[in-house]
Amino acid sequence: MRIREFGDDPQVAVVAAVHGDEPCGPRAVDELLADPPEFRRPVKFVVANERALDRGVRYLDEDLNRTFPGDETAASHERRLAARLLTELDGCTTLALHSTQSYADPFALVDTVAPETAGLCAHLPVDAVVETDAYAGGRLIDYPRTVEVECGLQWSETATANARRLIDAFLAATGVLPASAGVDPCYDVPIFRLTGRVPKAPAADHEVFVENFDRVAAGVPFAAADGDDRIAEEPFYPILMSADGYEDVFGYAGERVGRLADAEEKPGGQSSRGASSTSVRSRSSIQ
Repeated sequence: MRIREFGDDPQVAVVAAVHGDEPCGPRAVDELLADPPEFRRPVKFVVANERALDRGVRYLDEDLNRTFPGDETAASHERRLAARLLTELDGCTTLALHSTQSYADPFALVDTVAPETAGLCAHLPVDAVVETDAYAGGRLIDYPRTVEVECGLQWSETATANARRLIDAFLAATGVLPASAGVDPCYDVPIFRLTGRVPKAPAADHEVFVENFDRVAAGVPFAAADGDDRIAEEPFYPILMSADGYEDVFGYAGERVGRLADAEEKPGGQSSRGASSTSVRSRSSIQ
């Protein structure tokens, strides 16, 4: 795990490489820190699963984003890493960067939309916010003040560019960087909630016929396994749906539950901001 801290006792953090086969986050972090701007308050940047990133694989022993809170004495590399990462992020408002095979544009995921997370997400350039709720078990977004963002399609340069825009917007929203002139928060972003997993049968060829976040009507074919169509028994919104993203599910079914404006705390409820002199500390450790 590689960490760079600017200032003392940061309460804002950016996390990349939770999955080693999602390089957009580390690339965007490295681009920003190649010539660091003057940060207005302390902040830390974490490249989490360096071992998996170096090998270009999602994980070594098990999915890091299914192992929280972890166990520092575990045999599993990811379980040890999860425990250390939670310690690093304790007390921080955190942005975790990911990429996906299901959707080309950025969207955010949180455990549950609360006023603080609604206000933060409104400042991010995202198409949607997804409440994972009961389906977040073992993930980093189980923990308060954490927002995950899917930056775009896995391995793409566009995902890296999106990750950099998301980092800049997040740091401005938390007062680490100055706000960009003329950039206003958007509270019209839709909120979706996961309602179930969409299983897929073992097959040589899988297909998905629908677009994520577009409503699927009952009776419509939405996917297929070796040419055998899956038909929607009731209306749903596909979320994280792709042919090859997961081994045993196409993705998730969801419902649309509102907009950020419905949950956002009005001015006065934003996270406190403050300027601070900064220094830099770099750490690298292997476990």
